[in-house]
Amino acid sequence: MIRDIRQRINESYRPGLYVHLLDELKARIGEVPDFRVAESPVFVPADLTQKLQQACREICDQLLTPEYLKISHQAVPTHQDVPNCSAFPELLVLDFGITHSSDGQLHPMLIELQGFPSLFAYQSILAQSYQKIWGLTPSDGSAYLSGYAHEQYVGRLQQLICGTHAPKHVVLLEIDPKHQKTRADFYATERMFGVTPCCLSDIHRSGRELFYIKDGHRVPIHRVYNRIIFDELEQRPEYIRAWDLLDPIDAEWVSHPNWYFRLSKFSLPYLDSPFVPQSHLLSQLTQVPDDLSSWVLKPLYSFAGSGVQVDVTPEMLDQIEHPEHYLLQRKVHYEPVVNSPSGGVKVEIRMMIFIDPISRRPEIITNLARFSRGKLIGVRYNEGLDWVGGSSAFFVE
Repeated sequence: MIRDIRQRINESYRPGLYVHLLDELKARIGEVPDFRVAESPVFVPADLTQKLQQACREICDQLLTPEYLKISHQAVPTHQDVPNCSAFPELLVLDFGITHSSDGQLHPMLIELQGFPSLFAYQSILAQSYQKIWGLTPSDGSAYLSGYAHEQYVGRLQQLICGTHAPKHVVLLEIDPKHQKTRADFYATERMFGVTPCCLSDIHRSGRELFYIKDGHRVPIHRVYNRIIFDELEQRPEYIRAWDLLDPIDAEWVSHPNWYFRLSKFSLPYLDSPFVPQSHLLSQLTQVPDDLSSWVLKPLYSFAGSGVQVDVTPEMLDQIEHPEHYLLQRKVHYEPVVNSPSGGVKVEIRMMIFIDPISRRPEIITNLARFSRGKLIGVRYNEGLDWVGGSSAFFVE
C-alpha cells in the first residue's frame, strides 16, 4: 500500500528469499508454521494507520462501557457459562477488511472481533523475521503501535500471560495443542516465556486446585492462558478429562472463556461507527433486506470461519432453527490494495489490543495481517496460490 516500498519488495523478490523466511521461522520457533506464511509484510501508510487507530478507539469506547458489558452477559450460552468471569476483559482483537471509501481512499471496515487471545507471541517473531529477510529499517514502519518497541512488547505480553506468577505455574490451555494449526504460537510462547502448552486432558484436579505433571513432578497451576474454543471442544467429545471447565477453580483465567462470547460477533449490532458495517442478530431482524446478495450470514461462535454463508437466500434464513445464534452482516468488499508480483491482493488486518488491568485503558499494540487472492480470506479459499496467507502489517505513523 506504500508504493515505493512495495515496488522495492517486488523487484528484489526471489523464491529463495521465501525459503530463507521459512528457515528463519523454523530456527526461531522449532518448526515451519502449519499454515501458509505470506511472502512479505503489508506496509500501511500513515492515513490508513490513523483510521485504524481511530476505529479501534471508537469501538473500544462503545464496548468497554458498563452498559454494553452488562448486555454482553446475554451472549454466554447457559451450558457454557464458566464461573468467576473477570469484571473487565484483558484483551481484544479487531479484524478489519481494507476497502475504499466513496472518495477512493483506503478505509478499514470491521469484519469480526474477539475477546480471545490471538497469535501474540508468533506475530512478534514473524515481524522480526520479515525485518531480517527483507532488510527492513525503521523508515519502513513498525509492527508495533502505542510507542512500543519489541522488548517492551515482550514484557507487556509476559505480564498479560503470566500476571504475577512464575511461568511454570502458568499453562497455555488447548485441545491437542501439538496438532493445532496455530501451534507455532504455542511453541513461540513456550520459548519466550517458559509457559507450557497443555492439553485439557493433561490437566489434573484435586478439589479446586489444578496441576499438571512435568518431568515426573506435580506442578500446581495458578493461571490459565486459555486457547480453548468451546465450539471445537463440543466437536471433540473424545477428550475425556478430570476437570470440567464449568467447575470453580482456584486459578486465574486470561482470558476468561466467557469473553469469547461476550466480545464477539454478538457485539456487532451494538456498534455505531463509520468503520462498522450494518449488522443484525437474526433473531432481532424485523424485516429481511431486499438486497440479500449484499449480506453475509455468520454463526455467532464458530471458529476459523466455519459455517459462513456468502450467498444468502430467504429460504436459507427460514430453515435456521436457532436464529439467535446467527448474525446477518452487510458485505464488505475487500479491495486488492496490494500489488504483488502475482497481481492484486486483498488484505485483512487484525489489530491486537491489550487492556491495562489497573487503568482499564485499551492499548493498541500490534497486529496480524492476512493476504488473500481468493473469494474469501480463509486458507481453503487460497489453496495453491502464492502471495497469500498470514502476514504482519508494518505501520507508518
